[in-house]
Amino acid sequence: QVQLVESGGGLVQAGGSLRLSCAASGSIGSITFMRWYRQAPGKQRELVADLTSGGSTGYADSVKGRFAISRDNAKNTVYLQMNSLIPEDTAVYYCQMSGWATYWGQGTQVTVSS
Repeated sequence: QVQLVESGGGLVQAGGSLRLSCAASGSIGSITFMRWYRQAPGKQRELVADLTSGGSTGYADSVKGRFAISRDNAKNTVYLQMNSLIPEDTAVYYCQMSGWATYWGQGTQVTVSS
């Protein structure tokens, strides 16, 4: 089992930045993919960024050039650095890790005011 705890969400003005953290505990040796999703009110959950155990990254077109996913292996933590935030980035952000199984965090609210 893997437990994920997200933090770092909050209220920020457009143009600002936030860094989300996803701390993992448990049997993390099996993890091969780390992802951030988001879900805005009335919309489907969408993939924002992903990171493989080999270090490859991918981003949704809507966040490319503004968001960056990274990890700190020593802290078993994955980050999502979000810059140049816009109101359309407002959503609940979820961390997901997968390997033999898929695990989700509880979500953290990000609100961007105009």
